[in-house]
Amino acid sequence: MDDTLSRHHDPILRHWQDAVPDDRLAHLIRDAGRSLGHRLTPLLAEHGIPFGHWAFLRVLWEQDGLTQRELSDAVGVTEPTTFAAVKALMNGGYITRRHKPGNKRKFYVYLTPEGASLRDVLVPLAEEVNRVAVKNIPREQVIIMRTTLLKMIENLATAEAEAR
Repeated sequence: MDDTLSRHHDPILRHWQDAVPDDRLAHLIRDAGRSLGHRLTPLLAEHGIPFGHWAFLRVLWEQDGLTQRELSDAVGVTEPTTFAAVKALMNGGYITRRHKPGNKRKFYVYLTPEGASLRDVLVPLAEEVNRVAVKNIPREQVIIMRTTLLKMIENLATAEAEAR
């Protein structure tokens, strides 16, 4: 094992390589996601953005002007979680909430110019973390992994919808 690995990752790698090499995918995917998050978190923090707010910004950069419920659904979190994130992002000056003309019932969430400009700063950081994560993995395997993970998400969403 590479001596340059942090103490955080060393036990995780030992666990997956030695203790439970054939364990369920859910645990392995969760640990991979955590490792990506651990690498990205301090980079976002340098710009005053907590990791938990990253997903909200990513969604709004793609589709500005969502209701809080739509934003919750897009991020995959509960509405109280979204409310807290929206409040914090508003306090930071990154988003605003307002009604659309003729609709005083719903609030819509919009990026401020400062929130929109964060995209050019933060996305390259996330792309660099992704580059580090797939280093020394052949491109074809990355494509297969991505295709497989997307199909797994689709399968689970279908199963969830059928269960309802």
